[in-house]
Amino acid sequence: MSPATHTLQQTAPARFGFAVWLQAIRPKTLSAGAVPVFIGTGLAYGRGAGKLLPALAALFGALLIQIGTNLANDYYDFKRGADTSERLGPVRVTQSGLIAPSTVLAGASLAFAAAFIVGLYLVAAGGWPIAALGVLSLLSGFAYTGGPAPLAYLGLGDLFVLLFFGFGAVGGTYFVQAGNLIPAVALAAVPAGALGTAILVVNNLRDEATDAKAGKRTLVVRWGARAGQIEYCVMLATAFAAPLVLWTMGMARGSVLLSWLSAPLVLPPLSRVLNQKGAALNPALGATARLQLAFGLLFAAGLYLSGGEGP
Repeated sequence: MSPATHTLQQTAPARFGFAVWLQAIRPKTLSAGAVPVFIGTGLAYGRGAGKLLPALAALFGALLIQIGTNLANDYYDFKRGADTSERLGPVRVTQSGLIAPSTVLAGASLAFAAAFIVGLYLVAAGGWPIAALGVLSLLSGFAYTGGPAPLAYLGLGDLFVLLFFGFGAVGGTYFVQAGNLIPAVALAAVPAGALGTAILVVNNLRDEATDAKAGKRTLVVRWGARAGQIEYCVMLATAFAAPLVLWTMGMARGSVLLSWLSAPLVLPPLSRVLNQKGAALNPALGATARLQLAFGLLFAAGLYLSGGEGP
């Protein structure tokens, strides 16, 4: 990108159209925030511990953190040179000049502030463990691509998604409703984190070349596309194995295998990930998100129907 183009995009006037901001928050990725809450809530209601208001607050808080993280990524990836005119993915509003960088950063801050306000209610309902999780989630959402040592640029993005959009979000959702944690929570969190990580892997495979130029050392950049394809397959297999493990270990009834009804949705994105590269992977991104949403809803329903089975 030329300096003139960079300056033009930095000073581009903000456009407040709904469609532009909808594009900025990347709705196709929001399943990564919602699905863990569905799963944690399904488990809580199945164990007779579900509470509507904490569940709704957890959902809104998770979505706001996801939106804030997406907007912060849009801003910081542009500032660090990861998003340029060579970008292969969907248009980013900062890089394309649709919204001024300062406005995008303000939007991210507003989303994080709103999540903090929602978090105050969750802390009142769940106590200090929720406070600690909330602070870590907010800081990590910012530090994903911001700050002096951004997680995504160090190759820690996959671990971040697995921990916060898996174990943290599912565990926090269950805890704020039930007031405790049970062994089944850990296994129930695995599919949410694994499928969220799979979405990130598709993104990293598509952007391997531009990420390498920008010094964004994702696992795909570090280890190559083949390693990314293997990681994607492992994440899918792990997600589908978790309900079976829950059932065979006596932690849930066979109803958790309802999630396997989403298996046909695996084939289209898997085929693309194994056989395509670059911009041709864009459809696999949305398809993996749809898989996560379908799996998550079916899994949550299965956990609810499982009732009080198991530890």
